[in-house]
Amino acid sequence: MSSPARGRFITLEGIEGAGKSTVAAALARDLATAGIVVRSTREPGGTPLAEKIRRVVLERGDEHVSAETETLLMFAARAIHLDNLVRPALARGEWVLCDRFTDATRAYQGAGRGIDPQFIESLTSAVHRGLEPDLTLLLDLPVEVGLERARQRRLAAGEGAVDRFEAEARPFFERVRAGYLDIARREPRRCRVLDATRSPTEVCAAAVEALRGLES
Repeated sequence: MSSPARGRFITLEGIEGAGKSTVAAALARDLATAGIVVRSTREPGGTPLAEKIRRVVLERGDEHVSAETETLLMFAARAIHLDNLVRPALARGEWVLCDRFTDATRAYQGAGRGIDPQFIESLTSAVHRGLEPDLTLLLDLPVEVGLERARQRRLAAGEGAVDRFEAEARPFFERVRAGYLDIARREPRRCRVLDATRSPTEVCAAAVEALRGLES
């Protein structure tokens, strides 16, 4: 019996308030309608152990966490996630939709925090072991719009506290956004930039259309 064809690996990127969760849900529904088995996940996190690391990364505790340590924690969670969820799902022929992946580290820890890109890429090579997304959808919008959306979302959910990243000031997110757009410019075959200022319906439709070429 022949092994199933490898599934597709799709990542969603963008700053806070970009609407990644909404788009991910729309993509999962569309793929399921087409008879494709979909595994939706996120980073940092995605497995029970990786989710524990996520809590360490996001929690604003009293103990200092350097930018280098933050980066190492991201890749520790990523290695667990890839080994225990992503690679097995792809090998079974499933499609994996991941809310953030290594581009987030390049944008947040690299462009945002100033971590040396060579350090990030050395960790990427060791952890990815050749695995790269088939398609990355970057949901782009102005920082002030994204931060206001995120604030309104927290209010609607009754969440008062902000995490380690949400607590950052606007200049940090401007650097992150610029980092994301630079990645998209350097890798146009993999990355598609979607205008996230449009209505959720329009953004989801554009995302679904971007996937069409992967289904064959």
